[in-house]
Amino acid sequence: MVFNFGPGMGGNFRKMAEEGGFKKPDIKMPKFTFKHKWTLIPIILIILAIYYYVALPVVNIHNTGTWLLGIVLIGLVFVFYTAKKHISWKKEEIKAHPGSNILKYILIIAILALIIGSILSSPIINANKYQKLMPVQNGTFAKDVKELEFSKIPILDKSTAELLGDRKMGSMVDMVSQFEADDRYTQINYKGNPVRVSPLKYASVIKWLTNQNKGIPAYIRINMATQATEIVKLKDGMKYTTSDHFNRNIYRHLRFAHPTYIYGDLSFEIDEEGTPYWIAPVKKYNIGLFGGETVGRAVICNAITGECKDYAIKDVPQWVDRVFSADLLVNLFNYHGSLKHGFLNSVLGQKDCVEATDGYNYLALDDDVWMYTGVTSVNGDQSNVGFVLANQRTMQTKYYTVEGATESSAMKSAEGQVQNLNYDATFPLLLNISGEPTYFISLKDDSGLVKKYAMVNVQKYQIVGIGDTVSECQEKYLELLSTNGIKDKEQSEKKKIETTEGSVEKITPIVVDGNSHYYITLKGDTKIYDISIVSFPESINLANGDKVTIEYQPGEKINTILTLKSEKYKL
Repeated sequence: MVFNFGPGMGGNFRKMAEEGGFKKPDIKMPKFTFKHKWTLIPIILIILAIYYYVALPVVNIHNTGTWLLGIVLIGLVFVFYTAKKHISWKKEEIKAHPGSNILKYILIIAILALIIGSILSSPIINANKYQKLMPVQNGTFAKDVKELEFSKIPILDKSTAELLGDRKMGSMVDMVSQFEADDRYTQINYKGNPVRVSPLKYASVIKWLTNQNKGIPAYIRINMATQATEIVKLKDGMKYTTSDHFNRNIYRHLRFAHPTYIYGDLSFEIDEEGTPYWIAPVKKYNIGLFGGETVGRAVICNAITGECKDYAIKDVPQWVDRVFSADLLVNLFNYHGSLKHGFLNSVLGQKDCVEATDGYNYLALDDDVWMYTGVTSVNGDQSNVGFVLANQRTMQTKYYTVEGATESSAMKSAEGQVQNLNYDATFPLLLNISGEPTYFISLKDDSGLVKKYAMVNVQKYQIVGIGDTVSECQEKYLELLSTNGIKDKEQSEKKKIETTEGSVEKITPIVVDGNSHYYITLKGDTKIYDISIVSFPESINLANGDKVTIEYQPGEKINTILTLKSEKYKL
């Protein structure tokens, strides 16, 4: 096929070739003047303001996010600052603004600082400093861990607490359509009792719009020993929560109060009067720019009024139970246990290297909550070499050398005793039972409710006591200790639970360690029986002459009531 352009067209092409060929068209682009640049500045500032309000970035040199955000902003300024007034086809006409070199060097320095700072902050070259972040003392188990009254032993785990909270919330017809339970359930000590507390939250944005003037009216409190679940109603609603929006959102409220603070995980707690607070730990970096994370301060925010108070760790009020999260304490102990002989040994030889086991629980000691976890060798065998207790308010940490089964082995041993029932074991709680380190385990059915209890000896985990009640479980466990020669019979019998019946002769209200109790005597019985009103609120219904059956733990002078039954109710 031949294309014929005609003589006229061919002549034109020859003429253009003779005159020097084809030329690029001179395309004039719209000018981007200095005046145009300044019109972008307010737009950029508005975008940055919106980003800050929504994302709430922290402004702190110890935060890697701050450095990354700074690098991005410097890069954007560099592009903006070097923009041409117009674009030309000729490369030699493209000249950068004189300030672009300065911005380029700042950008390079910031990137290098981030990379070098990360390396200099790592355990690879700071193993000794990381190993000393958590001071660890050697403790004596029988001395430090006192035997608890059964009314003080938490028998529930978080998942069961959530189940109870949801069920209780479902029964509150005046609230369930507007609010739902949050899933926080912080474990604290409240008036000497182990409880979990969690705020309610708005069920949706629409429910927030219709209720935000009054705030969230209540929180959930669950006694971990008695399973008593309450919806605690407040005189004034909580205005600062995680489910609030705009300036009343607790994260935004805290960020605006302290723009430079790097916060850890928030926890919800109540003081001894039942006032709700948010506890916001402030991270502290002890090694280089980004390494050696601990907690240096704590901000306590009233959930009702939004008032914030800033405390150094040593000044945090006694009622606060959680400043150091369990995960942070576990990480700090792992540094302590694995870096004794340097970083390379922790990876290669692993001489004398130990680490926390998978999982932890909480123990109430001296009005504080202590995180408990077992300690095993890094080789991952099925035995513990000891265990650790770490104070969640002060970071005080004690190590106890007790060889025995890991928590997972104890859980399997307890489940094996009731394998026909297919119960699931909760993560163990470490108790002192007759001077013996003992795993206490709750056994739950498929619906998540606690049905039985188990006590497993740490050193000999084949010794397992099972019972429908805590007292029955302990009685069987003590019998097994005696049978296996670990404790003689006389020692075990001293700790046995006893039962008595009779009519109430006298009820005397008293205060013990700031908590309300009743001292009860029975007709024809000279013994004094003690019952906690906080743990057993139904005891206020007791009256003289009531016939009762009491299950109690004997004491030298005062006998602690564990369960109390009458024709009216069961405590």
